[in-house]
Amino acid sequence: MTRFAAPIAEAIWDMKYRLKAADGTPIDATIEDTWRRIAGALAAVEDDPAAWEDRFYAALEDFRFLPAGRIVAGAGTDRTVTLFNCFVMGTIPDSMAGIFEALKEAALTMQQGGGIGYDFSTIRPKGAEVRGVAADASGPLSFMDVWDAMCRTIMSAGSRRGAMMATMRCDHPDIEEFVSAKEDAARLRNFNLSVLATDAFMEAVKADRPWDLVFEGRVWRTLPARDLWNRIMRATYEYAEPGVIFIDRINAMNNLAYAETIAATNPCGEQPLPPYGACLLGSINLARLVRDPFEAGARIDAGELDDLVASAVRMMDNVVDVSRFPLPQQAEEAQAKRRIGLGVTGLADALLMLGLRYGAPEAAAQTEAWLHRIARAAYLASVDLAREKGPFPLFETEPFLASGTMDRMDEDVRDAVRAHGIRNALLTSIAPTGTISLLAGNVSSGIEPVFAYSYTRKVLQKDGSRSEEEVVDYAVALWREKFGDRALPAHFVNAQTLAPADHVRMQAAAQTWIDSSISKTINVPADIAFAAFKDVYLDAYEQGCKGCTTYRPNAVTGSVLTLAETAPAPAAPPQSGDVVYIAEPLDRPHELEGMTYKLKWPGSEHAIYITLNDIIVAGRRRPFEIFINSKNMEHYAWTVALTRMISAVFRRGGDVSFVVEELKAVFDPRGGAWMEGRYIPSILAAIGGVIERHLIAIGFIGGEGLGLKADAHPDPRTEAIAVGAPPRGAACPACGAYEMVMIEGCLTCRACGHSKCA
Repeated sequence: MTRFAAPIAEAIWDMKYRLKAADGTPIDATIEDTWRRIAGALAAVEDDPAAWEDRFYAALEDFRFLPAGRIVAGAGTDRTVTLFNCFVMGTIPDSMAGIFEALKEAALTMQQGGGIGYDFSTIRPKGAEVRGVAADASGPLSFMDVWDAMCRTIMSAGSRRGAMMATMRCDHPDIEEFVSAKEDAARLRNFNLSVLATDAFMEAVKADRPWDLVFEGRVWRTLPARDLWNRIMRATYEYAEPGVIFIDRINAMNNLAYAETIAATNPCGEQPLPPYGACLLGSINLARLVRDPFEAGARIDAGELDDLVASAVRMMDNVVDVSRFPLPQQAEEAQAKRRIGLGVTGLADALLMLGLRYGAPEAAAQTEAWLHRIARAAYLASVDLAREKGPFPLFETEPFLASGTMDRMDEDVRDAVRAHGIRNALLTSIAPTGTISLLAGNVSSGIEPVFAYSYTRKVLQKDGSRSEEEVVDYAVALWREKFGDRALPAHFVNAQTLAPADHVRMQAAAQTWIDSSISKTINVPADIAFAAFKDVYLDAYEQGCKGCTTYRPNAVTGSVLTLAETAPAPAAPPQSGDVVYIAEPLDRPHELEGMTYKLKWPGSEHAIYITLNDIIVAGRRRPFEIFINSKNMEHYAWTVALTRMISAVFRRGGDVSFVVEELKAVFDPRGGAWMEGRYIPSILAAIGGVIERHLIAIGFIGGEGLGLKADAHPDPRTEAIAVGAPPRGAACPACGAYEMVMIEGCLTCRACGHSKCA
């Protein structure tokens, strides 16, 4: 039986990827059962399923090939989910009906767990005439707000956190508003933003020429290209967005340039996709393939790599046939092109094992050589599949050979494609691999550098005490096994010590043999000067990258990953963080102290009573359980479910204040209510406010912890109504007055004139 490299890996498997029955009983008893489940599901479409199941299992074994998390969690189950990670949705029509049809498609896709990407450049700019209704258009940013709200709703309904990418062309009249949108820390939180930068724009920036902002052939205004570019760079410096996508390069280098035009990417940017395109992802774990690590002869065996790539390509091709799709258009697109995204993870660890410094020219050259080998093996495997099962339906020999990666591929591969066709239109991509990299023993993620060589994970035990475990980078763990406490060599650099140029050099080297694109973030320190930062996107363009994203810790977005200490020089003691988890749920004492709150939601005849009970852990009061009760039986099912879910979260311990944030973000599409001058978007948000009030009262969170003043009364302001008083009817969602009456078949507010029919 496989032994997990660290308790955190087993915890991730149990929480995210282990198949369980509806009551929580494990079905996958071991990680081997998970591998066997995946292998069996993906081999089911083969003529000899048993033989291919064994071969697929061998590829998965020892974490050598890591399918994307959707495949690991969903393959071989009866869940109504897609095995594809993300989708680019259909082109948004510039009409109200078309926009909201696109919104519906997005909701259906996210409901099955798919992230989405959209190009909002097709929507007319703010202030444009809306013919026939004597009104001005509100612009694409207003509709992005609608998408953002939809994403929060889908997320609050029980799905994973939503992921969306929004793109806008650099010549759209609203591009400046798009660039600055994330300046508002509360806006578009479920979106990543990227500017579609054309070659013409980049040349105008370099030459300091004027730049026209255009929609449907009309020039709205002209500004200096360099001014717009500087606004983009200043925005990404201040709040880490937008990224840039070099869209002309993406289309010019696309294997399917003859059959499609791309204007958007999936949420993390590694898959530029046409309308209704889907990303199917998996990663070769380079760290597990290095032989004789840290020795003079350290290497990856080319034959083993070729065989593993061949198995991975076949497995991923089969996913196209076994997966569900949220929309029929997505299934048709996937079947027509059979696009896959095979990438790598553990690259930085593999380089460390070979004695190479991440970011150095030698490391870039080795990266390019490995990815060339993977691309070659993937193309040959896909040719073999075409010989056996047929090429992808839209394959055209000469246009395909003249495009994208094929234009520079080895001649023997080109000859094979010419003779037999190819099964998959695009084969390589480098995706983010955060949790599956942890699952595989904390190998470095994708092609990113190692972020930190170790950190301390604190686990809260049932008795209130804390144990500590060190989570160590895979390469560092191997070094310790081999050399004990010997100091790490100087080539052991991490993300804290790299210059932006090192990141760009590695991304550009990897891009050479990647059909699609690369998910990579150029992390820079908070104190980097703007002068040292401002050319990073231009450097990426000059070196042949298809896009670029940066992250600098800032006041708007905070720090995604933080360390308790400054990153050390090589051979320094490991960094440590203060992450607290609970190994097992706490047992319930016979008696608990608590408080009961009365919540009167406008429009509901009966009040909701919310009881929160606390427990003392390590001398600190913390929430332990919640009970939600009401005479209104309409609420019974969801209040029971909410009671159980929130109580389960509380009993796991750690920082549970996120429950408040999640509940307060829920909005009711039917409308919320005004309570004491504040708009509360849903009854769930109101309950979140009550929990927040309680957590502040017991000192579990500070009064300012969630954007509140210390003396503020948290949302919602629970309404004081005498017991037995008659209900006052629905409150107006616009002004809060209890003056909603039915007029001409429509609820209308007599106080402000708001109408739900308007």
